[in-house]
Amino acid sequence: MAINLEKELTHKPLKEEVYDALHRQIIAGKHKPGDWLRQEDIATQMGVSMTPVREALDLLVSTGLAERVPYRGVRVREMSVKDIADAYGLRLILEALTAREAALHITPEQISGLEKIMTEMKRHVKLNEMPQERELSREFHSLIAEASGNNLLIKLYAVVTNAFPDWLLYEAVFRKPELLASSVAQTYEEHMGIIEALAKGDAEKAVQKSIEHILDSGKWLEEYRSIPAELLREKEELATFMIQKSK
Repeated sequence: MAINLEKELTHKPLKEEVYDALHRQIIAGKHKPGDWLRQEDIATQMGVSMTPVREALDLLVSTGLAERVPYRGVRVREMSVKDIADAYGLRLILEALTAREAALHITPEQISGLEKIMTEMKRHVKLNEMPQERELSREFHSLIAEASGNNLLIKLYAVVTNAFPDWLLYEAVFRKPELLASSVAQTYEEHMGIIEALAKGDAEKAVQKSIEHILDSGKWLEEYRSIPAELLREKEELATFMIQKSK
C-alpha cells in the first residue's frame, strides 16, 4: 500500500484511515470549500483501491464536511452566510455543554493530553505552520468533548465542528499576516484558561472560558468575513438562553 501522506494512515479499517487522512487535509486547508474530491485521484495518490475511497467519501458526507452533488460527485462543503451563523450558534451551545461535562469527568491523563497539545501548538507559530496549528486546535477541542464521557454529545459535537468554518478564521490571518502574533497568543491564553478550569473541576469557569473563546471567533467572522453582526448576535442570544436552561 503506497500511502505516504504525512504519516496519515494508521491501523484502522482502510475506509476510516482514508477518511481520517482526507479529514485532516480539509481542516488544514489542502482542500478548499467547493473543491471536488475525485475518487480516482485520491485512490492513486494514496495507493489504495476505489472502494475504501468511496466509503471514506460517504463518511465525509455523513459528518457534514463534504456534500454529494447528483451526477457530479463529492466536494468539500460550501457554506452560506446562514450556514455559518447556524454553525456558530450551535458551536456556542455545544462548547458550553462539553466543557461542563468534561469538568466533571475529565481524567488526569486527559488533562495531560491537552497540555501536550498546547506544547505542540507553541511550536507552530509561523504563517506557513497555520495548517498544523488548525489541526492541533481541532484536536484540543475534540479531546475536551471526549472527556465529557457522553457518547451522543461527542457525536453531535463532531458534526457541528465539521460544519463550523474555522478555516475562514485562519484564512483571515493569511490575508492579514499582521494579525498572526496576537491571534496565536490569544488562542494560547484562552486554551490554557480552559485547561486550568477543567483541571480544577470548575464547571462554570470551564463553560465561561469556552464561551469566551468561541465568542472571539464570532468577532473574527464579523470583522474579517463580513458575517452580519445582527445575525451573530441573534445566535449568541439564543445560545445564552439555551445554556442557561441546561443548568
